[in-house]
Amino acid sequence: MTVPPPVLSVRGLSVRFLMPHGRPVAAVTDARFDVLPGECLALLGESGCGKSVLASALLGLLPGNAQTAGEALLGDLNLLTADEGTLAGTVRGRRIGLVPQSPAAHLTPVRTIRSQLGEVISELKGIRRGARLQHAVLAAAGRAGFPEDHLDRHPHQLSGGLAQRAATALALVGDAPLLLADEPTTGLDRELVDRTVDELRRHVDARSGAAGHGLLMITHDLAAAERIADRVAVMYAGRIVELGQADAFFGGPGPRHPYSRRLLQALPDRAFTAIPGMPPELADLPDGCAFAARCERATGLCSTRPPMTDGISCHHPHQGPEAAPYTLTRKGADRA
Repeated sequence: MTVPPPVLSVRGLSVRFLMPHGRPVAAVTDARFDVLPGECLALLGESGCGKSVLASALLGLLPGNAQTAGEALLGDLNLLTADEGTLAGTVRGRRIGLVPQSPAAHLTPVRTIRSQLGEVISELKGIRRGARLQHAVLAAAGRAGFPEDHLDRHPHQLSGGLAQRAATALALVGDAPLLLADEPTTGLDRELVDRTVDELRRHVDARSGAAGHGLLMITHDLAAAERIADRVAVMYAGRIVELGQADAFFGGPGPRHPYSRRLLQALPDRAFTAIPGMPPELADLPDGCAFAARCERATGLCSTRPPMTDGISCHHPHQGPEAAPYTLTRKGADRA
């Protein structure tokens, strides 16, 4: 069976912030992963580990003091070197749909949700007016579970959950081959979390084969990731330290990197045990493993940086059944 080319291929993506006084901040270092057609890749990690910086790099939305290296190929376009005209005119909304972390910042405060959906549909679909446009607005709202009787409200009149659904509806309008969801479940109750991620999953499943959609979901919500992800990438101190199949990560042998295991242990329905210590400063990273100071398995070998081997960047990874007690109870989205 021929494997279709990735929707997104990231190789050696690094982001440094140049500071007026002091050392550069290494927010992302040597990120490498693919997002395949029909696949959801969940990028996991604590707040401040570099997940959202990586998303901003893909969209060309980094501040002026940022320097990037490597490549992020969306088809034959390197997103890291594309100019603003290309990104604004052909990428954002068309080839990459963004579900933002803070929907209020992406919704126009003085316009109703109906008018904002109508504007985006007109721009991306060419449906300008009349009954066809209103039908398309209703279809877009319904796709994200946004209630029809709230379409004529302004963003400040919506709850956090409804604002998130409005932002999701806008992101899905363009039917983009890559959907980038940056903490899409922040502030939502569990029922809305499930509805939101299930809709994102349906977007991925809407097509198959080489023309399929891909989803990169950036989240610290492990239950949401377990529900819809095909693969997971775990990020710590700007580096991806584990990359593998979601079924093996959340069940079966479980995660192999000590940091990944600790993330699962910290969940309320597991051991509810905090990870000891604090992450290192990104402006003062150690030469070796960045997690070594917090890791019970660390040895002198960890003063050298572990290579990424078979999806694990660790000198002392967990193996097999040793990780099994830290699995979650899988709910799973209905993918029938």
